[in-house]
Amino acid sequence: MAAEKDSITYSQFACIGTGFSGIGLGATLKRWYNITDVVLFERESKLGGTWHINQYPGCACDVPSPLYSFSFEPNGDWKQLFNVQTDILDYLTNISEKYGLLSKMRFNSTVERCEWNEARARWRMDIRDNTTGTVFYHECKFLFSGVGQLIQPRIPDFPGAETFKGDMFHAARWNHDVSLKDKNVIVVGNGCTADQIVPAIVKETKTLTQIVRSKHWIVKPPVMPNFRLMSFLFKRIPGLLNLMRLAIWLALENSWRAFYLTKYAARLRKAKEASTRAYMKKLAPAKYHDMLIPDFPIGCKRRIFNPGYLESLNEDNLTLMDSKILEIVPEGVRTKEGVIEADVIALATGYTTNSFLPRIEVVGRNGETAEEHWKKTDGAAAYNATLLSGFPNFFMILGPNTVTGHTSTVFAIENAINYSLRIIKPVLDGEAVSIDCLQDAEDRWDQRIQDGLKNTVWADGICNNWYSRNAEGKQARNSSTYPFTQSDYWYRCLFPVYEDLKYTPALDRRTKRLGRYIKIAAFALALFASVKAVRAVREDGLKNIVQGYAMQAFVKYHMLHMRIQELIGAK
Repeated sequence: MAAEKDSITYSQFACIGTGFSGIGLGATLKRWYNITDVVLFERESKLGGTWHINQYPGCACDVPSPLYSFSFEPNGDWKQLFNVQTDILDYLTNISEKYGLLSKMRFNSTVERCEWNEARARWRMDIRDNTTGTVFYHECKFLFSGVGQLIQPRIPDFPGAETFKGDMFHAARWNHDVSLKDKNVIVVGNGCTADQIVPAIVKETKTLTQIVRSKHWIVKPPVMPNFRLMSFLFKRIPGLLNLMRLAIWLALENSWRAFYLTKYAARLRKAKEASTRAYMKKLAPAKYHDMLIPDFPIGCKRRIFNPGYLESLNEDNLTLMDSKILEIVPEGVRTKEGVIEADVIALATGYTTNSFLPRIEVVGRNGETAEEHWKKTDGAAAYNATLLSGFPNFFMILGPNTVTGHTSTVFAIENAINYSLRIIKPVLDGEAVSIDCLQDAEDRWDQRIQDGLKNTVWADGICNNWYSRNAEGKQARNSSTYPFTQSDYWYRCLFPVYEDLKYTPALDRRTKRLGRYIKIAAFALALFASVKAVRAVREDGLKNIVQGYAMQAFVKYHMLHMRIQELIGAK
């Protein structure tokens, strides 16, 4: 076993992750409070979070570029309406450089355990150095989780997978050392990831077989001609970029109206389903229509906006099929139709969902872990999607029930960061030593969320989506999506309900000074009693006097000292 380091480092703030959440936190601390005492721990070798991990062919964002950025750092230099992975990673790198965050990042560092120390009002983190296997320790006043939700690849347990002679990997761990040129390739899956991969690689492969596991609404993407011209104007006309951001945000927020289970929303869905069905039939070959077009309401699963996918289905070397995979054999994949030969199998099978703080043990007040805390609600929950009762100074960015399904995740991330940094102000000012929320407030928030979900297209039984699926792929409580508009969440983050929060007050200076005086007086009293006892010993002997004066004085001193500790809360 690797040796453990004895030294403990400290920072006022610490965050797990260097994606949009961690970088946004570091930048906002600098902007709001001019605080630079922060460390960002990252298990990967580079920054970027999901935009570093996902490097598969065709990887891009399905939210229009002007909105997929921080409001305090809007970017008018995007190259296209839907940005590719490399451009987003460059954006995050530039933000990190501007706010001096690169020196605050610790890469190849896997956080394994975090425990709250009530006496010191600090979090202690156990972190493993991935390069050496050594465990080291770090303490912080405020702990933030920026690990996100879609980080652990979900790999189906296909029988015979170990016998495959070719290369097999998950899309989130794409092996760029494997050439696809003139290869027989199988892509498993039909979600956003698969529908980006297929058009990106189809012309390179000898044959490409996509095995569809479920259906999705593939929506006609918005088109903005001459986006390069718009990008040019963004940089030269003050306010134009912010106006464009607002227009896109309003359009996406407006689409939320169709997500409710109301008659009006049903009419909106019917109209959108009709136009989307016509769009899919127009572009995809007729022989694939039954495999592609869903029979559930639009919005139940995340809509797919990927341009080029439906058109790619017309390629001669591409085959779409929905047969169940029975097993993987050395030559490829076996279905009921027979064996499909393959040199490469790419698994676009998604991620484990409704799993928060994966492989990280977070221990709060009274020794309760986050997993134990969530057993009370049969699933992950957090007050305002951010706080856990009994976990002081701990904040989750993009925590339970923050997935939007219709707009930019960055907006939700920024709201959570701003909310957290608003409510910690009394702690920063020295008026309190810690903050968490009341258990009753957390319970009421969770009940509101779960009741709200019952009135949306994500309700149980409408369709099989990843929002209501656990790490084992089974049906579970929805801890993913937010059942209201993002303007609702923005408002709740802008105006915190302080009655729901619990601050542990700090001792004021007068109380601390009084405590010191009482301690001095108690010590002087004990010293006086001890001297008196020694004199008595000299005069009357040791036999009874020690049990009288000396022991009585010391016992009283210790009792008095303990009482003082209770009264003033001294550590």
